[in-house]
Amino acid sequence: MITAALVFAFGCYGLGLLFNLWRIVNGPNSADRILALDTMVINIIALLILYGILRGTAVYYEVSMLVAMVGFVSTVAYSRFLLRGDVIE
Repeated sequence: MITAALVFAFGCYGLGLLFNLWRIVNGPNSADRILALDTMVINIIALLILYGILRGTAVYYEVSMLVAMVGFVSTVAYSRFLLRGDVIE
């Protein structure tokens, strides 16, 4: 039963990634692209957690924490670049 739930969750998050990719390509402005990129990072984190549950190992939880930190920093850096024109003052 858990395998069927994991397959369904993989499908849902995979579909969410495709929708985010569509928003990044066809976004009307930069703010939509930043939001789609941040949501894409969250979906990747969820997929890593689900894969860790499927494999039964805790390594993917640590990887998801690293992806979360890199995703947060990249979102802040990209937003700052759009607002000010540079990342580091």
